Amino acid sequence: MDSPVPPRPIEPRPRRRDRHGRGMRGPVAPPQVPLSSSRSESFRDLVRDSVDRLERRWPQLADVEFMVMDVPTTQEETVPLGSSMPANKEQPARILVFRRPVEIRTKNRDERAMLVHEVVVEQVAELLGLAPESVDPRYGQE
Repeated sequence: MDSPVPPRPIEPRPRRRDRHGRGMRGPVAPPQVPLSSSRSESFRDLVRDSVDRLERRWPQLADVEFMVMDVPTTQEETVPLGSSMPANKEQPARILVFRRPVEIRTKNRDERAMLVHEVVVEQVAELLGLAPESVDPRYGQE
């Protein structure tokens, strides 16, 4: 005798209300508001703004890879804010900006934006073999 096939379990309906009878919570802020971006995303935006500003003056920077890392991996006595690596056969030139050391040294977004730009200018100058003032004439004036 064949055993009957058990009925398929009923899938639960999506919940429209929580257990207190209120609706499900939505996002704290809409996506277009700066609150909804994380600290690392807003830091990346600062680096991108700085790079865009420099690429207008130095088109060869389009071939340079700009990256953001949380902390440096080297165990040096002083903590660097950024580093640059020249191009080789395997990879293009790279400029790294370290997020946590920059954030620790600044108090607000404006200070952070200025320091990020200074770090990017210094690393580009090192990569190109120029003085930071020639990479960006406003370097050190802000």
